[in-house]
Amino acid sequence: MHIGHLSAILLAVALDTVSALDFRRNVGDQVRGVNLGGLFVLEPWITPSLFAEWEGSPQSPVVDEWTYCAVLGKPECLRRLHRHWATWVQESDISTLASMHINTLRLPVGYWALAPDPSEPFVQGQVPYLRQILNWAAVYNMRVILDLHGVPGSQNGFDNSGRRGDVGWTKGATDVQRSLDSLAMLAQLANEHPSVAAIQAVNEPANWGVAKREITQFYLQAYSVVKGISPRTTLIFHDAFLPQSEWGELVPANITGSYIDTHVYHVFTEDLLKLSDATHISKACADGKNIGQLSSRLPTICGEFSLATTDCARWLNGFQRGARWDGSFLTTKPVVPGGTCAGQEDMRGWSLQKQLFMRTFAMAQLQAYEEGNGWIFWNFKTETADSWNYIKLAQAGIIPNAPVGSSFGVCAR
Repeated sequence: MHIGHLSAILLAVALDTVSALDFRRNVGDQVRGVNLGGLFVLEPWITPSLFAEWEGSPQSPVVDEWTYCAVLGKPECLRRLHRHWATWVQESDISTLASMHINTLRLPVGYWALAPDPSEPFVQGQVPYLRQILNWAAVYNMRVILDLHGVPGSQNGFDNSGRRGDVGWTKGATDVQRSLDSLAMLAQLANEHPSVAAIQAVNEPANWGVAKREITQFYLQAYSVVKGISPRTTLIFHDAFLPQSEWGELVPANITGSYIDTHVYHVFTEDLLKLSDATHISKACADGKNIGQLSSRLPTICGEFSLATTDCARWLNGFQRGARWDGSFLTTKPVVPGGTCAGQEDMRGWSLQKQLFMRTFAMAQLQAYEEGNGWIFWNFKTETADSWNYIKLAQAGIIPNAPVGSSFGVCAR
């Protein structure tokens, strides 16, 4: 279908559906959430115990969920993942988050759970566990964003797409259609479960591997598919790592009642890693000012961020890859002279000075992202990476409870 014709259809649909405000129903004006990452899309750094048996193997054949299942074989992979799906997110986690005044859960899921291909190594069985989480969310009056976190061929080449390597999405004959079929399944789940308030069309499509026009076309198609099945459901579109000046081109103005999702991390480039503590805070505040200026036309959520200021979380940059911080990944020397990863991700050894900085950094980010339409921390928990573990940080008092960013006053306005 020609994009111009599709746009006219979408405009008519939009005028007859609920407004974006419906996404915030019964839970106030701001999104305050966490991601339930590492559940249906494996990431070695979130749950290193699942990948530990291959540690030390040169040229390890296992680096992501695709290869995890390919090496184990489907029967054994399914056995292990059923155990993981049944234990990684518990009702007690949802209850704890509710007690911490979290009102939104972003739930990543891969296409292989929804539109599988028997020739691929992925296994299925995720949907009953997904439904269970949706039921828990309803019990604790939380809304859920169903996030299509991985699509066929990989939209970014990251392990968090399900398959590390090349950016192959849109190059396969059926990639886009299978992605749309996956969104249709999510839309049907939204109809069945009132806790689902929004669907994210695709997580982190890489503008360096997928043309902007292809991403925009997919967003138009995704909007049509989801709204055609579940008109009340809000659509969320990632910014594709594009500068804010291009967001308006990525999401056409006639797509109403939708949100832009931007992800803000301070650890994946050398320039960011070199920032002082004070500059990390001032950068967060500046990001908030920019988001606030845009959000009146393009409602904006910071859908991923953390308190990390180093990339020292074990395997954060990929299985058996090191860190820029200590010179063990990509660089031949530490980014910061004398940089070491020892103790960086274990809060038991954090000095009082570091704890105070982390609390201020947390408040600055929460305040900043509430200049827009709110925030969703990555991740609700991890096995070993404490600066990425919301529950642990909040229980330690580093993230305030309640996390009402607009009340903190760290960023001058």
